[in-house]
Amino acid sequence: MARNSIGLIELSSIASGFAVTDAMLKASDVELVVARSICSGKYMVMVRGDVAAVESAVEAGTRTGAFSIVDSFIIPNVHDDIFPALSGTSAAGPLEALGVLEAFSVASLIEGADAMAKTSNVRLVEIRLAMALGGKAFATVTGSVAAVSSAVEAGARAVGRKGLLVNKVVIASPRAELLREMI
Repeated sequence: MARNSIGLIELSSIASGFAVTDAMLKASDVELVVARSICSGKYMVMVRGDVAAVESAVEAGTRTGAFSIVDSFIIPNVHDDIFPALSGTSAAGPLEALGVLEAFSVASLIEGADAMAKTSNVRLVEIRLAMALGGKAFATVTGSVAAVSSAVEAGARAVGRKGLLVNKVVIASPRAELLREMI
Protein backbone atom coordinates (compact mmCIF):
# COMPACT_ATOMS: atom_id res chain seq x y z
CA MET A 1 0.00 0.00 0.00
CA ALA A 2 1.07 3.57 -0.62
CA ARG A 3 2.50 5.26 2.44
CA ASN A 4 1.88 8.75 1.10
CA SER A 5 -0.31 10.14 3.88
CA ILE A 6 0.88 11.92 7.00
CA GLY A 7 -0.68 12.79 10.33
CA LEU A 8 0.58 15.13 13.00
CA ILE A 9 -0.43 16.00 16.53
CA GLU A 10 0.99 19.09 18.23
CA LEU A 11 0.74 19.14 22.02
CA SER A 12 1.20 21.63 24.82
CA SER A 13 2.69 18.94 27.09
CA ILE A 14 5.96 17.08 26.54
CA ALA A 15 4.88 14.24 28.86
CA SER A 16 1.66 13.84 26.88
CA GLY A 17 3.76 13.83 23.72
CA PHE A 18 5.46 10.60 24.77
CA ALA A 19 2.14 8.95 25.61
CA VAL A 20 0.57 10.13 22.34
CA THR A 21 3.55 8.87 20.32
CA ASP A 22 3.23 5.44 21.92
CA ALA A 23 -0.53 5.32 21.35
CA MET A 24 -0.16 6.33 17.70
CA LEU A 25 2.48 3.69 17.01
CA LYS A 26 0.48 0.96 18.74
CA ALA A 27 -2.77 1.85 16.95
CA SER A 28 -1.75 0.94 13.41
CA ASP A 29 1.05 0.21 10.97
CA VAL A 30 2.55 3.67 10.64
CA GLU A 31 6.12 4.91 10.37
CA LEU A 32 7.33 7.47 12.91
CA VAL A 33 8.66 10.47 10.98
CA VAL A 34 9.40 12.71 13.95
CA ALA A 35 8.59 12.93 17.65
CA ARG A 36 10.30 15.73 19.54
CA SER A 37 9.95 18.71 21.78
CA ILE A 38 9.62 22.06 20.05
CA CYS A 39 9.52 25.68 21.18
CA SER A 40 7.87 26.89 23.37
CA GLY A 41 7.58 23.83 25.56
CA LYS A 42 5.42 21.96 23.05
CA TYR A 43 5.79 18.49 21.49
CA MET A 44 5.04 17.23 17.98
CA VAL A 45 4.48 13.74 16.61
CA MET A 46 4.29 13.01 12.86
CA VAL A 47 3.56 9.62 11.34
CA ARG A 48 3.40 8.35 7.79
CA GLY A 49 1.48 5.49 6.21
CA ASP A 50 -1.55 4.69 4.13
CA VAL A 51 -4.63 6.84 4.76
CA ALA A 52 -6.50 4.35 6.97
CA ALA A 53 -3.45 3.65 9.14
CA VAL A 54 -2.71 7.36 9.61
CA GLU A 55 -6.35 8.09 10.45
CA SER A 56 -6.33 5.31 13.05
CA ALA A 57 -3.06 6.53 14.57
CA VAL A 58 -4.21 10.17 14.79
CA GLU A 59 -7.53 9.08 16.32
CA ALA A 60 -5.71 7.06 19.00
CA GLY A 61 -3.30 9.92 19.66
CA THR A 62 -6.15 12.40 19.93
CA ARG A 63 -7.91 10.24 22.53
CA THR A 64 -4.69 9.90 24.51
CA GLY A 65 -3.64 13.56 24.27
CA ALA A 66 -7.09 14.98 24.99
CA PHE A 67 -6.67 18.32 26.82
CA SER A 68 -3.07 18.88 25.72
CA ILE A 69 -3.68 18.94 21.95
CA VAL A 70 -2.85 22.27 20.32
CA ASP A 71 -3.49 21.27 16.71
CA SER A 72 -3.53 18.22 14.44
CA PHE A 73 -4.05 17.12 10.85
CA ILE A 74 -4.23 14.23 8.44
CA ILE A 75 -3.09 14.88 4.88
CA PRO A 76 -3.84 12.12 2.38
CA ASN A 77 -1.54 12.12 -0.66
CA VAL A 78 0.90 14.63 0.76
CA HIS A 79 2.88 16.53 -1.90
CA ASP A 80 6.31 15.07 -2.71
CA ASP A 81 8.08 18.36 -1.86
CA ILE A 82 7.00 18.27 1.81
CA PHE A 83 9.67 15.87 3.14
CA PRO A 84 12.70 17.46 1.44
CA ALA A 85 11.49 20.89 2.60
CA LEU A 86 11.06 19.62 6.18
CA SER A 87 14.50 18.02 6.25
CA GLY A 88 16.29 20.95 4.62
CA THR A 89 17.36 18.87 1.63
CA SER A 90 15.46 20.78 -1.07
CA ALA A 91 17.66 21.97 -3.90
CA ALA A 92 17.91 25.67 -3.14
CA GLY A 93 18.69 26.80 -6.70
CA PRO A 94 17.99 30.32 -7.92
CA LEU A 95 14.99 32.12 -6.50
CA GLU A 96 12.44 33.55 -8.88
CA ALA A 97 9.70 35.09 -6.77
CA LEU A 98 9.78 34.15 -3.09
CA GLY A 99 6.68 33.38 -1.04
CA VAL A 100 6.69 33.11 2.74
CA LEU A 101 3.82 31.69 4.81
CA GLU A 102 3.96 32.01 8.61
CA ALA A 103 1.69 30.29 11.13
CA PHE A 104 1.19 30.05 14.87
CA SER A 105 1.23 26.23 14.84
CA VAL A 106 3.38 23.55 13.24
CA ALA A 107 0.36 21.53 12.16
CA SER A 108 -1.43 24.37 10.40
CA LEU A 109 1.77 25.45 8.65
CA ILE A 110 2.38 21.98 7.18
CA GLU A 111 -1.23 21.94 5.94
CA GLY A 112 -0.63 25.35 4.39
CA ALA A 113 2.66 24.23 2.80
CA ASP A 114 0.94 21.20 1.27
CA ALA A 115 -1.79 23.47 -0.12
CA MET A 116 0.85 25.81 -1.58
CA ALA A 117 2.70 22.94 -3.28
CA LYS A 118 -0.50 21.47 -4.72
CA THR A 119 -1.98 24.76 -5.95
CA SER A 120 0.43 25.91 -8.61
CA ASN A 121 3.79 25.31 -10.19
CA VAL A 122 6.01 26.28 -7.27
CA ARG A 123 8.87 24.58 -5.48
CA LEU A 124 8.88 24.32 -1.71
CA VAL A 125 12.26 25.56 -0.56
CA GLU A 126 11.98 25.11 3.19
CA ILE A 127 9.62 24.35 6.02
CA ARG A 128 10.94 25.50 9.40
CA LEU A 129 9.13 24.22 12.46
CA ALA A 130 9.04 25.94 15.84
CA MET A 131 12.71 25.72 16.78
CA ALA A 132 14.01 29.16 17.75
CA LEU A 133 10.72 30.57 16.44
CA GLY A 134 8.70 30.88 19.64
CA GLY A 135 6.56 27.92 18.61
CA LYS A 136 5.65 29.39 15.22
CA ALA A 137 6.51 27.88 11.83
CA PHE A 138 7.07 29.13 8.30
CA ALA A 139 7.43 27.79 4.77
CA THR A 140 9.04 29.31 1.70
CA VAL A 141 8.28 28.66 -1.98
CA THR A 142 9.73 29.88 -5.25
CA GLY A 143 8.44 30.10 -8.80
CA SER A 144 6.96 32.76 -11.04
CA VAL A 145 5.31 35.73 -9.34
CA ALA A 146 1.85 34.58 -10.44
CA ALA A 147 2.42 30.99 -9.27
CA VAL A 148 3.90 32.07 -5.94
CA SER A 149 1.07 34.55 -5.34
CA SER A 150 -1.52 31.87 -6.05
CA ALA A 151 0.28 29.33 -3.87
CA VAL A 152 0.68 31.72 -0.92
CA GLU A 153 -3.01 32.66 -1.07
CA ALA A 154 -3.99 28.97 -1.03
CA GLY A 155 -1.66 28.30 1.90
CA ALA A 156 -2.97 31.33 3.78
CA ARG A 157 -6.56 30.09 3.31
CA ALA A 158 -5.63 26.66 4.69
CA VAL A 159 -3.92 28.15 7.76
CA GLY A 160 -6.56 30.86 8.13
CA ARG A 161 -9.36 28.29 8.47
CA LYS A 162 -7.93 27.51 11.90
CA GLY A 163 -7.32 31.17 12.74
CA LEU A 164 -3.55 30.56 12.96
CA LEU A 165 -2.18 32.73 10.15
CA VAL A 166 0.59 35.10 11.27
CA ASN A 167 1.59 36.60 7.93
CA LYS A 168 2.18 35.96 4.24
CA VAL A 169 4.58 37.70 1.88
CA VAL A 170 5.39 37.52 -1.84
CA ILE A 171 8.67 39.08 -3.00
CA ALA A 172 9.21 39.52 -6.74
CA SER A 173 12.84 39.12 -7.83
CA PRO A 174 14.38 38.68 -4.36
CA ARG A 175 18.02 39.56 -3.90
CA ALA A 176 20.38 36.56 -4.01
CA GLU A 177 21.52 37.30 -0.45
CA LEU A 178 18.12 36.14 0.85
CA LEU A 179 18.98 32.59 -0.19
CA ARG A 180 21.82 32.56 2.38
CA GLU A 181 19.22 33.12 5.11
CA MET A 182 17.26 30.08 4.02
CA ILE A 183 18.00 26.42 4.67
